[in-house]
Amino acid sequence: MDVKDIAALIVDRLEGCRADIQDQWNNPQGTHTRHFVIDGLLPEEIALDIYAAYPRNADGFLDQQSFREKKKTLANLADRPQILRDVTYAMQSKEVVGKVADLVGVESIIPDPSLYAGGLSMMFKDNFLNPHIDNSHDGGRGLYRRLNLLYYVTPDWVLENGGNFELWDTKVKQQKTIISAFNRLVVMETNRDSWHSVSKVVVDTPRCCVSNYYFSKTSPDNNDYFHVTSFSGRPEEPGKRLLGAVDNHVRNTLSKVLQVRRGKALEEHEPD
Repeated sequence: MDVKDIAALIVDRLEGCRADIQDQWNNPQGTHTRHFVIDGLLPEEIALDIYAAYPRNADGFLDQQSFREKKKTLANLADRPQILRDVTYAMQSKEVVGKVADLVGVESIIPDPSLYAGGLSMMFKDNFLNPHIDNSHDGGRGLYRRLNLLYYVTPDWVLENGGNFELWDTKVKQQKTIISAFNRLVVMETNRDSWHSVSKVVVDTPRCCVSNYYFSKTSPDNNDYFHVTSFSGRPEEPGKRLLGAVDNHVRNTLSKVLQVRRGKALEEHEPD
């Protein structure tokens, strides 16, 4: 099993769910953000192998902690188990990219093989990701971020575990919760008001996710814009909402003035 094999399995699964995917995408329920959810993306034994390849202690992962988020991420897969590299880059293959673009009707999608915004993430007990909109561009600011692909691989994950994906309304007052279920792929659009988050993990089992992102030369609404990843608080966190508004303004202003790119303190988290 290699990148091509995994890509072929993903393409077949997506094509087999064509009608369901297009219905979900064109008629989003519980949120304004277009998205789709597919379970059983890969054969179960492959998904289990992917999960088993994650280090139980997130050895070598970047530890990210602030009022915005608490999680561990990794974009450099060079020394990681082959299956982790294969599943990540299978999502970046032209076959999978083309299939996703075809299903959701977004033209001229460009993959992210450098993993500017992709990679692996692990969330442990008390980890979380506050409501946010992703940064608008790639590292060179020549491409707009358009689609997020989140593939969850922790077995037996249930709602009560926390660590679930959430899509919010434009005012960040009401959310739709999507369980980070084993072998589940979530694909969502990214634009100026596609607010999303991850609820706090409340169990000792790590929540593991393979994240990939696609870009395009044109913006979602065909108008030019720029913003860094911008955070808010939950409805019951007015202090974080105020802090987030100030923090977003400062980082956006400095990023525009200084032309800061990924890897600098002003840039964003990654990945979800």
